[in-house]
Amino acid sequence: MTTTGAARDAGPQTPPDAPMNPETPETSENATNPGNAGNPANGEDGAKAETAIAATGTDGGEPVARPRLAVATLVLAGLVAALVSTWATLPRAAQGIVMPGPLVEYGLPVMRLVLDVAATATVGLSLLPKLLGFADPERTEPVAARARHWAVLSALVWAASALVSTVLSAAELNPGQAPDVAAFVERIGSGQGLIVSASCAVVSAAVGMFAVRFGEKVPAELRVLVAAFGLLPLPVTGHASNWYWHDMSMVSMELHVIGSAAWVGGLLAFAVLLAGDRGLLAAALPRFSRLATVALLVVGLTGLFNGVVELLLTPGQEFPLSLVTTGYGRLVVAKIVFVGAVALLGGNIRWRLLPAISRRAPTAFAAWVAFELAVMGLAYGVAVALTRAPVS
Repeated sequence: MTTTGAARDAGPQTPPDAPMNPETPETSENATNPGNAGNPANGEDGAKAETAIAATGTDGGEPVARPRLAVATLVLAGLVAALVSTWATLPRAAQGIVMPGPLVEYGLPVMRLVLDVAATATVGLSLLPKLLGFADPERTEPVAARARHWAVLSALVWAASALVSTVLSAAELNPGQAPDVAAFVERIGSGQGLIVSASCAVVSAAVGMFAVRFGEKVPAELRVLVAAFGLLPLPVTGHASNWYWHDMSMVSMELHVIGSAAWVGGLLAFAVLLAGDRGLLAAALPRFSRLATVALLVVGLTGLFNGVVELLLTPGQEFPLSLVTTGYGRLVVAKIVFVGAVALLGGNIRWRLLPAISRRAPTAFAAWVAFELAVMGLAYGVAVALTRAPVS
């Protein structure tokens, strides 16, 4: 039911911020004389109610989730997890060996987290118009237009963080010297992967700018494909490139990265752009819920496979004791716990909130999504540390 329809059905409206007063003579008169429901005073009250709803950001129910809150919960939780995990797994300084400074040791995981979150957001925002559908463009187009603008911005952040990560990675390779970025990119696979990812991010931003100009004439499928392609080089920068089960590990990591981007990016897009619109949320969330279920299975299975096999193939480590006796193993356990918690939170949204959302009833969707994004941020932060932690 629309706001104007609710005002028409219920008669005089009270602005949301007005105190709850006892029945006044005017309301009593309206209750006994239905003819008063159509007078100008009541129409003015309805207009005031609609204005108050627009000002407070509600659609007859919960407040619209502030975009800053959704993004902040993901990023801040990720930063805490990345920094703590990095600190816990830093190798001890050896006498006579120059170690990277704190700027590189902690700046690199922070930049990698920003890269991952920005790339994930680009995929999710590019996917959102497809989840909204095109049956009711008058309602979906304003949201889709905002998603296209945000996708361009996140792609530019992605490109910048990939380039900064390249410089910091080169500095980590030769501590105590000026970073030779050209040599790093030419000789090291991780450097090449970061440059390819940055290039794809620039292309994604360019395609996104065309989409901002021409709308959905630039297909959402194309934008998702370009953004997802930019994620594929990232596993080259981690442990998946280091052991002889190279082909299987690479396929597993590609599926892991793309699955998590679709899952987390889609949820972030919903939190930023749809949490306060019950109508669009009721239409789009069931589609995303099915996608998120598949993504959860893919992310969980591939993440478990990569972590366990890495420990199994490490000489001198006895599995499963290595899950608790090594820093890498403890990070694997932490990530499994966080992914399991996210699965439970996602199940709560799907099985408990989704039926009410489909009926357009008031729910605590925004609060639950913020909580789920915070736990996802912890998992992302641990994942960043895992790509750099020694398996010992």
